[in-house]
Amino acid sequence: MKKTSISFGLVNIPITINPIIKNNDISFNQLHKKCLTRVKYIKYCPKCKKDLKETDIIKGYQYKKEKYVTLTKEELDNLKSETEKTIEIVGFIDLKEIDPIYLEKSYIITSDTKNKALSLFKVALNKTNKIALAKTIISTKFYYSIIRLKDNDLIMNTLYFPEEIIIPDVVSDTKFSKQELELAVKLINSLKIKFKPEELIDEYQEKIKNALNKKITGEKIKKEAPKPPKNIKDLMTALEMSLKNV
Repeated sequence: MKKTSISFGLVNIPITINPIIKNNDISFNQLHKKCLTRVKYIKYCPKCKKDLKETDIIKGYQYKKEKYVTLTKEELDNLKSETEKTIEIVGFIDLKEIDPIYLEKSYIITSDTKNKALSLFKVALNKTNKIALAKTIISTKFYYSIIRLKDNDLIMNTLYFPEEIIIPDVVSDTKFSKQELELAVKLINSLKIKFKPEELIDEYQEKIKNALNKKITGEKIKKEAPKPPKNIKDLMTALEMSLKNV
């Protein structure tokens, strides 16, 4: 949770942002294989030949071999401008202008009290059908973000910078027949569904939970029988058979 504010022209809107995504994966501890005791990690300085506490450790930037420069938390805070400590709106755009590849983390924007300016901002976004492009600092990282309405909630998505997105060169497209295209379109149309996120289940995590429960009760974990591979090399045949199996 972070208390901050949205800077919107000369309007300042006090808000709170909370992350709305959590890691739902099963967490494992590292154990000594022999006795199943949890492994401890000791931070050690080879020069001073001593174990270190967390308070003994600082972060440093290596600018050449074995040469480091450090910045304290206070020095890093001094680099932040007052506007960066808030969520400063730099303009308004259409949602379709943002490729989903740029979306990073999601936060919900709320207010601890009744907030006329925030309510007005939400209604204005809805009326104009726009989203806000903003900039801010979260922890020590600078972000551009978008602020958008989802139902009646304000959601902020931080954005990746273009240099953080690596798209490798791909092999150029090859030719296909008109009939192959028609079959591919038919197959896509026959597999149309409604997106219902509440029905999406992490199948692998469910298998891990079931396996752990079985081991706790003394059962053995059996390998699932593999499905026979369907190795159809001819594209037309694969498309035709796929349509028959829908």
